[in-house]
Amino acid sequence: MLEVKKYSATGEEIGTAALPESLFAVETRGNVNALLYEVINMYRANQRQGTSKTKGRSEVNGSGKKLYRQKGTGSARPGNRRTPLRVGGGTAFGCVPKDWYRSIPKKKKRLALKVALTERARLEQVIIIEDFQFEKPDTKTAIDILKKISPERAKTLILIDGSDATIVKSFGNIPYVRSDRADSIYAYEILNCNHLVITEGALRKMEEVFNK
Repeated sequence: MLEVKKYSATGEEIGTAALPESLFAVETRGNVNALLYEVINMYRANQRQGTSKTKGRSEVNGSGKKLYRQKGTGSARPGNRRTPLRVGGGTAFGCVPKDWYRSIPKKKKRLALKVALTERARLEQVIIIEDFQFEKPDTKTAIDILKKISPERAKTLILIDGSDATIVKSFGNIPYVRSDRADSIYAYEILNCNHLVITEGALRKMEEVFNK
């Protein structure tokens, strides 16, 4: 059984908590790095909006008339003013909107998440804390709690059960902290943080959702 430090909702250390081995002590076969690489690449591709767009020669403003006659001027053979060769003309082979979405197989996504959680547990970067009790958004109190449980200023991911607006707003103004729902996390988020803070409710939700 994996044991990690447990803190009260105010940031005081109150003992230890057990992490479920089905999530934080996964044994895998084969090339785990290849699995993480594939899943994270697909995840990051899915975050792309794909809305980049440039105008081609048929879309820019300007006349389609030949600028001057073909021969006899001593200049290069002209086209119209919308040609990519001229200032203000269209872009040749420019980017167009594209759908970057790639479906991630559920089994691979789940396994990659468990591998990431196992790595964080191995490095002793997982912290369990009692469910936060914010009556209203309070960034100062949130910073004080973080200083107690993790004095080092580093990327921190806080997992909560559900989407409590007061918790999200309290930690939302801290530049190195990100909060997310426990039932919708990805391996990339876990690997992209230095400290993983999980509330007790979030841990129960993770067991319920990802142990199916």
